[in-house]
Amino acid sequence: MGRKKVTIVGAGNVGATSAHWIASKELADVVLVDVVEGLAAGKALDLAQSGPVMDFDLKIVGTTGYEATADSDVVVITAGVPRKKDPVTGKFPSRDELVKTNQNIVGEVTRQVAKYSPHSIIIVVSNPLDAMCHVALHESGFPSQRVIGQAGALDTARYKTFIAMELGVSVRDVHGIVLGGHGDTMVPLPRHTSIAGIPVRELMAEDKLQAIIERTRNGGGEIVGLLGVSAWYAPAAGTVEMVEAILKDQKRVIPSAVYLKGEYGYNDLFIGVPAVLGAGGVERVIVMDLNAEEKAMLDHSAEAVRSVVSILGY
Repeated sequence: MGRKKVTIVGAGNVGATSAHWIASKELADVVLVDVVEGLAAGKALDLAQSGPVMDFDLKIVGTTGYEATADSDVVVITAGVPRKKDPVTGKFPSRDELVKTNQNIVGEVTRQVAKYSPHSIIIVVSNPLDAMCHVALHESGFPSQRVIGQAGALDTARYKTFIAMELGVSVRDVHGIVLGGHGDTMVPLPRHTSIAGIPVRELMAEDKLQAIIERTRNGGGEIVGLLGVSAWYAPAAGTVEMVEAILKDQKRVIPSAVYLKGEYGYNDLFIGVPAVLGAGGVERVIVMDLNAEEKAMLDHSAEAVRSVVSILGY
């Protein structure tokens, strides 16, 4: 059998930090891929050299090509361009321009991945997340349970962090879940949020809870405002939580962007819902009993996803 193997495409902050978390947990050999000459190789070499100190024993390599990625168990795609100002015009690209640019990048990456690792499970992290999942599904030809998007794991981690901060309790005792799209159309479920089984509303005033939900919704923007660039520690941690669940066949219930075939009333659309992740990828979608308000928010999220997916032209 040998060790498991994970390829991470895109050796920027999120990709490199994902490799770091994988190494720290000694989950798998890692191949970092990036189009920028020397970037993946340099980061991989640096990370590998921390092995003797941090006590992990893995093969970590970086490359610009895909030959070294052959027969990966899981492939994480973080490649794509972020939404940033044009240095000349000072304007942001339109959503449509960004979608098309990243469609081309993620499409090319996916074709290479499918060629070299036809049995892999793909985890998409590139934005706009739900649309890029459609690109990966379309270009790979993989069954839909082997293409999964990472957003809910990150939003849920942020939500739990803020609740723990507010209540002065351990993050380990905060349980909750966030559905829907990433960011503005996130669907929080305070009705299903608890602290060691105690409903959150017994411990926190409603205005505080709503402020936390709003802060979670804008979690990425808050960090961009502070740093000038997108976050990477928590996005990478959310990604590696999913990688670990798949590699170890843990059957973890993790909110993930998965391709729905009638669940929650949606067809042929990637939406963030609770999914059981194991060796087969998405092994089961858990259909929650949502109330009218929660379902309306999920519908709004689905409409937003559909409008972006329509730009792809599939």
